[in-house]
Amino acid sequence: MATALLQRRLIFVTGKGGVGKSTVAMALAQVAARRGKRTVVADMNGAGEQHERQLAPDLFTLSIDPQRAMEEYLTVKVGGTAGQILGQSRIFSAFAMATPGMRELLSLGKVWELAQTRRRTPGADPYDLTIVDAPASGHGAALLRTPRTFAEIAKVGPIAGQASTIAATLNDRDFTAIVVVAIPEDLAVTETLELDEALQRERLNIDAVVLNQRHPDRFDEGDLTALRLLAAAPAARLAVDAEIRARLEAEQAARLEQHFGERLQSLPYLFKPELGAEELELLGRELDL
Repeated sequence: MATALLQRRLIFVTGKGGVGKSTVAMALAQVAARRGKRTVVADMNGAGEQHERQLAPDLFTLSIDPQRAMEEYLTVKVGGTAGQILGQSRIFSAFAMATPGMRELLSLGKVWELAQTRRRTPGADPYDLTIVDAPASGHGAALLRTPRTFAEIAKVGPIAGQASTIAATLNDRDFTAIVVVAIPEDLAVTETLELDEALQRERLNIDAVVLNQRHPDRFDEGDLTALRLLAAAPAARLAVDAEIRARLEAEQAARLEQHFGERLQSLPYLFKPELGAEELELLGRELDL
């Protein structure tokens, strides 16, 4: 899966809240960095360092802030001191941020800038790949819809022009990919299927679905029968419960596989209280198969 995705310059990673999309975004970024691609993970969820920070060779991160994105945009478009003054004006900022969809458009404008081969940020080096840790499914779909909505409403002027450019970039399948992360539970799978329908209405396509945190299926029917005969033993009861859970997860995986086919890839459940560099490396290797 990773090989096809890493041919793009921009990847959005979204999914239902709590399914591990940030983990998948970082694991995919590590795969890209190992391949020598200068990669940045852009967090659109409002936490973290707002300046580009290096984590490892060829791997960077930053958190996108709409206010800073607006100041950068005005500095470039209006120019120098005048742009800085306008961007830092409380009245202008309040008006801009109160405009429905403006925060999303400004954030996407920064994402677009990160993905360009020639960046408009003075002195900034270009990236080979920008991976966006996008908001959860509902907000994520609205976010991806924003540029086309602005372009249709504004029609003319600099905002319309920038929105049209961003919309065209998002719809360019050679440039942009959309990855959705799910877990093998009914609500998460249903939300993934609904997100696909919503994106298709916007003429956007899901390029890959990552089924995260899938438990292993270790036993056949004979094993399960034998384990049930030993139900008095705590270990046997736990094994039966684990197998039942794995089979329920397999049913949810089948729903996704029927809909997405070869675009679906599973990642194992890692029995760790916290995921560190070693675990991200393991998940990255799974994605790199």
